[in-house]
Formats: sequence, structure tokens, C-alpha cells
Amino acid sequence: MNLYSLPLVAALLDAAYRALMGLTDLLEPAAGAAAAAVAVLLVTVAVRALLIPVGISQARAEQTRARLAPRLAELQRRHRDHPEKLQSATMRLYADEGTTPFAGCLPMLVQMPVLGVIYAVFVHAQIAGHGNALLGRTLAGVPLGSGLVPALGGGTATLATVLVVGAVVLGIALVGELTRRASSPGGRLAAAVAPQSIASAGSQGAAPGPLGGSGVQRALGVLQFMTAAAACFVPLAAGLYLLVTAWWTFGQRLVLRRRYPLPVAGGAAS
Repeated sequence: MNLYSLPLVAALLDAAYRALMGLTDLLEPAAGAAAAAVAVLLVTVAVRALLIPVGISQARAEQTRARLAPRLAELQRRHRDHPEKLQSATMRLYADEGTTPFAGCLPMLVQMPVLGVIYAVFVHAQIAGHGNALLGRTLAGVPLGSGLVPALGGGTATLATVLVVGAVVLGIALVGELTRRASSPGGRLAAAVAPQSIASAGSQGAAPGPLGGSGVQRALGVLQFMTAAAACFVPLAAGLYLLVTAWWTFGQRLVLRRRYPLPVAGGAAS
């Protein structure tokens, strides 16, 4: 069964298509042939702006989890032979602090449907029984519905396709590397963004980077590299969404980490 043929899904795709086409038409006098690409970028920014309160809640939750790390380690030591007691005590500790170990997952979960809709709009020639004019829209001469790997596999890749999609992929990989460095204790970006935190650590050890402090934080860099790999397969329009989202996430985390700093090594707070 084709999921996109279901009435509710087809209606959702049709609404998204018409909204993007309407925004594209409004932008065309100023953006020209790149109007549809600019429309995708604006939609991405709008989605991320709406998620700012969620990002703030996430930063607070990360700060709380970092503060609770010594107590969680003690629970693991105390109940290492009793997994059920460890799980119960851990969840009780989180509940007492008014947070959850899954608080950081919400932004990603909220964005997945949006990305899925953008992906679907740019891979279907027919939407709700009518033609998809967005597939003919381009960015620097590259159709927004084309992907690097599918184009290479189908023998339709041009130099423009490789350059434009390659630039998107490299942009996502770059923010992944910046995230990895920001998550490394004592990294240059950490020193630039949170010099007081690192200085206050002193002889206690290096402070975590502004995005660091836990394995979850360091995994963000790996996730961005995985996102870069995914951008090779999805349509260019979806790749643009991933690119803007990756840079927005990086910038937002830097800002929020200054507002909600993680404890430095040795238990001191910045």
C-alpha cells in the first residue's frame, strides 16, 4: 500500500505543496529562479523559530542532567547488580528534579514530520492527482527534486549537480566538525565561547566545551556527519532544510549554553 495515497496524507501533501507554491510565487519577483529554494529556507527558519521554546527547555534539561551526573553515577554503583532498582531510582531522581532523560529528543521528533513532508513534496511527480510544478524549480540550475547519489546512479548528474549538492553536504559536514570541536574539553571553540568556564576549572581539570559535558553532547557531531551522508541521497530541497537546521542548531546551542552553562569538571559551575 502506498502511504502517500491515503486521503489524509495526500491532503497534507497537497496543502504543503500549495503553501510552498504560494510562497514561491510571492518570492519570485525578488528571488527569480531560486524562489522555491528560498521558500524552503524560509520554511525551515520559521519551523526552527517556533521551536525556540523547546530548545530552551532542552538546554535546561541538559543542565539538570549534567548536575545530576554524580548522583546518577552513585546510583549506578549502588544498584549495579539490580537493574530494576537502578531504573526505578533513576526515574525517581529525574521526577524529583522535574525533568526526563528523553527531554532532548523533542526538537528532533517535532522536525521529522516537517522534513518528511518536504522530502515527499520533492519526490512525487503527482500530488493529490495534479502535477508537481515544484520539481521544475531549480537552484543554480539544479532541480530541487534531484539528489546527488540518485543522479549519479541514474547517469543524470551534471557538474552543477555535483557542485551545488556537494556544497550543501560539505556545509553540513562542517557544522558537524564544529560541533565535535565545541564538545571537546578545552577545545579552541570552547575557549572562545566560554572562557570563564574553562578558567574557573583551573587545577580541577579541563572544562567541557559549550556543547559538551556528556556523551549525548559529543554524539551531536557524529549525528551531523550522518546527516551530511543522508543529504547525498535526499532531494536538494530536503538537503537545504537539513543544512539550515544543522547551522541553526549549532548557533542556538552556543547561545543557550552561555545562558544555561554546564557544570565544569570537579563540580564547579561556570
